[in-house]
Amino acid sequence: MKKEDALRSIPRVDDIMNLLQNEAAVKNIPYGELLSAVREFLEELRVSILTGKTDTIPTHEEVVKNSVKNATKRFAYSLRPVINATGVVLHTNLGRAVLAAEAAENVKQIAMEYSTLEYSLETGERGSRHTHTEALICKLTGAEAAMAVNNNAASVMLILMAMCKGKEVIVSRGELVEIGGSFRVPEIMSMSGATLREVGTTNKTNLSDYKNAMTENTAAFLKVHTSNFKIIGFSQSVSNEELAVLSKETGIPVIYDMGSGLMADGVNINLPDEHAVRECVASGADIVCFSGDKLLGASQAGIIVGKKKYVDIMKSSQLARAVRIDKLGIAALEATLKIYLDPERALKVIPALANLSATKEELRARAKKLNTMLPDKPDHYTSAVKTSEAQVGGGSAPGELLESSVVQITPISKSAAELEKALRDFDIPIIARIHKGKVLLDPRTVPDNRFKDIVKAFESIFGK
Repeated sequence: MKKEDALRSIPRVDDIMNLLQNEAAVKNIPYGELLSAVREFLEELRVSILTGKTDTIPTHEEVVKNSVKNATKRFAYSLRPVINATGVVLHTNLGRAVLAAEAAENVKQIAMEYSTLEYSLETGERGSRHTHTEALICKLTGAEAAMAVNNNAASVMLILMAMCKGKEVIVSRGELVEIGGSFRVPEIMSMSGATLREVGTTNKTNLSDYKNAMTENTAAFLKVHTSNFKIIGFSQSVSNEELAVLSKETGIPVIYDMGSGLMADGVNINLPDEHAVRECVASGADIVCFSGDKLLGASQAGIIVGKKKYVDIMKSSQLARAVRIDKLGIAALEATLKIYLDPERALKVIPALANLSATKEELRARAKKLNTMLPDKPDHYTSAVKTSEAQVGGGSAPGELLESSVVQITPISKSAAELEKALRDFDIPIIARIHKGKVLLDPRTVPDNRFKDIVKAFESIFGK
């Protein structure tokens, strides 16, 4: 077909828009967005004809189909669900901990109704948002008092500003960590108004180092859990218990940023070396802070527990309002904490714990199931179940690798990078990982009800 004839055959925008009125997939998309999607597709078609890339004009039905695809993609939410097939349980880039179903349901209920966020039903007057979670946190951790803010970085800032502003805080050089997003302990210390006093060396710090650094201006001893790295070999650090003894002798409080916030027994989730919050509180630390969306398995939050006299100071700080947790975070946190009242049930229904506690036998059986479900396409790829390793993620349990089973895809008609990109581009993005030219799908972090979506993706990419 000649270019002039092909150009004249391009469907009219109005005709396509009229046909789109019957498409259920785009009924909630604003007219302007739909119009832009149609014009964009037809303009691309026009350019393809002019540059000689095509001389075939799609039917009206084909134009409608592509316009629906374009419009749906343009109007899709930026924050959207994905299938995490990486095996990284607390994947920071993918939102860390997945909420338990009842926690998600509680968030939905609170989001759709007015709530008792800061209202006391007993007095009919203003209440405190801390009351919704404080008693639960204290019951589970053994602490005297507790509060929650919007994340653990905020916890550290609030603690230092409330307890240590204008004074010195003693920290081991081996614990001056940086976590994701360039959050550095020295910078946070400076912003809080406290002065950092470094002791020891990168690999060795003794109790005498803390003693020798004490002055009349010392406000606290700060311990920071090295949650995203490990120092091994010729190394030594001072425990919470040792610092607690020194604290009793001197009256200088111990602050411990423990990071991940494990509430379960580490042995039950294949992390035997990870300490639980209750253990850290029992060790004698005056204040302990940790994240809500890591090993706790709840919403993003920074949780502070410890001696009431210190927590009360933080609650009354002006910064507390600036970093307070919102109602949806509280809804998810409260519901998750209630699940922990039954530890055995928590291992089953809190996704982070269930994923971590899965046995090698369970994971291999699930990998075999997924592999069996994939379409048989020997000209395009081969697949096999292989033993692999997964990470906890989220800056938790550094160096700990979890034995896992994966479906290993060896691409034939595409490269591994092309297949990984195609999976990411699927309607429900599938995030896999590449290892030595293979695409790995780890079922540890994929619910069984999502296996069918992975199958659909492969059918879409390679045909049924």
